[in-house]
Amino acid sequence: MLKILKYSFYDLMRSRWSYVYFAFYLALGFVLLFLNNDVSKAVITLMNIIIVLTPMIGTIFGVMYYYNSKEFTELLLAQPINRNKIFMGQYLGISLSLTLSLVLGLGIPFIAYGLFKSSAIFDFSLLLVIGSFLNFIFVALSYNIALSTENKIKGFGYAILMWLFFAVIYDGIFLISLVMFDQYPLDKFSLIATMSNPIDLSRILILLKLDISALLGYTGAVFRKFFGTNLGMFLSISILVMWVVLPVIRMNFKLRKKDF
Repeated sequence: MLKILKYSFYDLMRSRWSYVYFAFYLALGFVLLFLNNDVSKAVITLMNIIIVLTPMIGTIFGVMYYYNSKEFTELLLAQPINRNKIFMGQYLGISLSLTLSLVLGLGIPFIAYGLFKSSAIFDFSLLLVIGSFLNFIFVALSYNIALSTENKIKGFGYAILMWLFFAVIYDGIFLISLVMFDQYPLDKFSLIATMSNPIDLSRILILLKLDISALLGYTGAVFRKFFGTNLGMFLSISILVMWVVLPVIRMNFKLRKKDF
């Protein structure tokens, strides 16, 4: 598995799209940190971009790599190699390469700005951790979609629809539900609905860390009461870990029954 992981990692790091991805975050980090006097505002802007862009890039890279390397993967499957090790190596290679581009692209401007000596390092570190989680989550989800769909066009369509659902449609359904049932106690519903979407959960964790939850009104008070505690933070990180683990388990289960 390590050899396949290394091959997938270096294969993607040689790709020009990885350099474009890295250069985008590098330029974005320098622009926001050097042209903004308030680090918190820069982190909020980065959050709004990362929360949407990172899942989309992870989804596209995951499904694209699966279909483009399908012939090579079938060649590996003809060898006496466990198929779970092949796909886990590819999955980890994609996720780690995207995470490295994200961390280096934003970390270099952060270090150049001299923020590693300030208290802002904790907020910025949380931003990078959340972005890394989103990479691993959406690459795993996209791989599940690709494994379930032989048609390349349908696979891309389903993957983009999945990202669109979590990034946009889910929030619309959530808000409509809050408006329609506003006469009922919605504390537990809001918490469960937020934890059911990794993008929303990531956004709430960063906003609470920046101590601007008051802008969220009553819902913000509910989130702060739960997520603002040490137990709430531990549960939130645990849920993000489960968002990584469950798709990986499902992917391995699918591989056992799939006929290549």
